[in-house]
Amino acid sequence: MYDYDLLVVGSANADLVIDVERRPAAGETVLGGDLAVHPGGKGANQAVAAARLGAATALLARVGDDGHGRLLLDSLRTAGVDTAGVLVGGAPTGVALITVDPSGDNSIVVSPGANGRLTPEDVRAADGLLRTSRVVSTQLEIPLETVVEVVRSLPEGGRLVLNPSPPRPLPAEVLAACDPLIVNEHEAKVILGDSAAGDTPEDWARRLLAEGPRSVVVTLGAEGALVAETRTETERRTDESGAGVGGGVGGGVGAVGGGVDVEVTRVASVRVDAVDTTGAGDAFTAALAWRLGTGATLAEAAGYAARVGAAAVTRRGAQESFPTGAEVEAL
Repeated sequence: MYDYDLLVVGSANADLVIDVERRPAAGETVLGGDLAVHPGGKGANQAVAAARLGAATALLARVGDDGHGRLLLDSLRTAGVDTAGVLVGGAPTGVALITVDPSGDNSIVVSPGANGRLTPEDVRAADGLLRTSRVVSTQLEIPLETVVEVVRSLPEGGRLVLNPSPPRPLPAEVLAACDPLIVNEHEAKVILGDSAAGDTPEDWARRLLAEGPRSVVVTLGAEGALVAETRTETERRTDESGAGVGGGVGGGVGAVGGGVDVEVTRVASVRVDAVDTTGAGDAFTAALAWRLGTGATLAEAAGYAARVGAAAVTRRGAQESFPTGAEVEAL
């Protein structure tokens, strides 16, 4: 019996945002607009985004016993997130310093604060949350050893969604648990190494799959996303008999090796006028993770998530920009 559609294990930050005409170069000072403070952090963002779409959502995170921590808890509870797993104290709440240029693109520097104190022991103590959640989503704004413990604590049949942001090389046991691993171009190239990544999103996806994930999603901004999954020899024979896995528009199959095919599908987004891209990737990941738990295929879930991400960039802020299910359907 599942109590939650989605458990997010991750960061919770206060986002300190300044609009700038252009982002500064090294050694340069630029003037910006008024400072705005918003609830954020990749973990809290994903939890709020999923809850706003209608998912029963819980968050395992740590915040400081301070004003920023109270801001985050209020935002989470207002969105309908179960905060029983949000631990308080140990360090100041994490802070993200964000500059946003007129095109809506952003640059972010994160001070982890309490996020860095979310420990493997905290994950083990939250075993009840893990066992009663259909899907678990995590990121890398918390210690890597904590992410490893999430992998080791997954119940049998549990599904893990990982967005490796900020990116770093990942242990084999983490990669092997990802279903899917969700990356953008920068994250793909950090994990693979620039020289080995290849030139196209299809190249990145196939090379990432060869590293061990069960599936990969490459986000492409306004161009939507690319989904890649492996198919075993048995699945391929079933498909050839007429009862197999269906592809999507722009799909194709290629070999990775070892008797395994890779099916790649392009997923289109919705054209919108972007105002602020902050948090759009978190909204995408949350929507995809939730839809997977409802039984959607990976391509179907990515298609829905692309619409959610598109809706999120039409408003300022991270959590404030996340759409409801009705708003997504209206796109």
